Formats: sequence, C-alpha cells, structure tokens
Amino acid sequence: MRTARRCTKTGCGRSAVATLTYAYADLTAVVGPLASFAEPHSYDLCEEHALRLTVPRGWEVMRHVGEFPSPIPHADDLEALADAVREAAKSEPERRSGDADTLTGRRGHLRVVPPPH
Repeated sequence: MRTARRCTKTGCGRSAVATLTYAYADLTAVVGPLASFAEPHSYDLCEEHALRLTVPRGWEVMRHVGEFPSPIPHADDLEALADAVREAAKSEPERRSGDADTLTGRRGHLRVVPPPH
C-alpha cells in the first residue's frame, strides 16, 4: 500500500503539498504544487517549508501563488481501497448456498440486485 508523501526536510514528518525544483542554469528555485510523481532531482515540501524557503544571494525563488491544492489520488490509492475492501470481505462469515442472499447474487460484501421485471 502506498503512503502519502512526506516533507523531505530533515526532522519534518508533515505531508508534502509542494515540490521544489532547482533550475541551476537560471539560478532559480521553483516551488509549485506537489508533482504527480516523486522525482530524484526534486524535493517534496510541506506547506510551512514551501512558504519559508530561502535561497542563496543571487538566486531567485518562483513560488506558486495561492494555497497549495491537496494531492490528487492516484491509481495506487484506488488499489489500496480495493485491497481494503477485499480484506474486509474475507472477515465476513461464509454463507450457506441456501441463503436468501444467493438469490440476489451476494458475494461477500457486495450485492448484485436483479433488474426489475
């Protein structure tokens, strides 16, 4: 299961909401919304560290204007949800084949309702 990305600043355990990327040729640090995927040459930051970032003299910081949006769920999140539902279904007691639920196609935690006639 995938966990939420954390701020890469040492000692900070908050959730990341921004990504920091350096453009060395332009002497610029760019702080924008959290990138879709973690990249090896960028840094995930929490909101506090994203807003407080300072750069060396002669460098420029380009920052995202406004609030940082919450990260968008990825396919991994959906897979984790599906895994959790499957796990919950395993803990449900087995049903006998004569149960009324079998008439409506019940399988564990999900139920298929027959169409009206």
